[in-house]
Amino acid sequence: MVAMENFKQFLVLLVSALSVGFVCIVFVLRWVFHFKEGLAWDGGLAEFNWHPLLIVIGFIFLQGIAIIVYRLPWTWRCSKLMMKFIHAGLNILAFILAVVSLVAVFDFHNAANIPNMYSLHSWVGLAAVILYALQIVLGLVVYLVPITPGFVRAALMPVHVYGGLFIFSSVIATALMGITEKLIFGLKDPKYKDSPPEAVFVNVLGLLLSVFGGLILWIATRPHWKRPAESQLRLAHNDDLAAASEAGANGGGAAVTMTTGAGGDQESNGEPRRRNGKGEESAAGGRINI
Repeated sequence: MVAMENFKQFLVLLVSALSVGFVCIVFVLRWVFHFKEGLAWDGGLAEFNWHPLLIVIGFIFLQGIAIIVYRLPWTWRCSKLMMKFIHAGLNILAFILAVVSLVAVFDFHNAANIPNMYSLHSWVGLAAVILYALQIVLGLVVYLVPITPGFVRAALMPVHVYGGLFIFSSVIATALMGITEKLIFGLKDPKYKDSPPEAVFVNVLGLLLSVFGGLILWIATRPHWKRPAESQLRLAHNDDLAAASEAGANGGGAAVTMTTGAGGDQESNGEPRRRNGKGEESAAGGRINI
């Protein structure tokens, strides 16, 4: 298996990102059930509360995991096609949750006769959802449809990567605007400027969201943590098979090793490759051609 450079640093940052992400979800649940009206689907304030909850779970946490999933070294043994499906699945799930959260907001606003789409938060948020949908469609069409030419994929990859990071950053910024707006409009006595417990609690949530976003962006932009090329992974896999075959041959008896020498090692390494050649070539071809 290909070794990751600075693996301990990567592991610390990954665990930190996951921990902060989970804490963010706990915080928004605490906000919704302790300071707010809970959850419901009745056109009231409890329905609106689905909006921050689903945004944090889907549009922020799941999207963040989808961004770095290729960089998890434990997944480098998986085929590139499988990782594409996992990446796409996480993003699609995040998009579905984001859409449901928007439905909750519009439903609440319409029931309460509150105007829609007048704030900067709503403008940037809707733009992020639309761009996210386009990003998903682009990814599915270009990178999962096998007939897409390789040069097209290569040319659009920088756009796809930058688009994902831009959308994720925009979502974090939109969430910070949204929770500030909610506190300003929702806190009456005491007001937001008086720093009541709810205001302090939600401000901490905003800081945690910023930290989570920063950790994800740092992990996603380190070039030495990028998933290795498929040819490199395939070569490492073949070396692992050869090492396992050699270990098996050595365990089978010292006489064989003494008799065959270096030539015997090549034959023993080559035999398992011939037996598994069809499967390896098929897997390798799938990783390169998709």
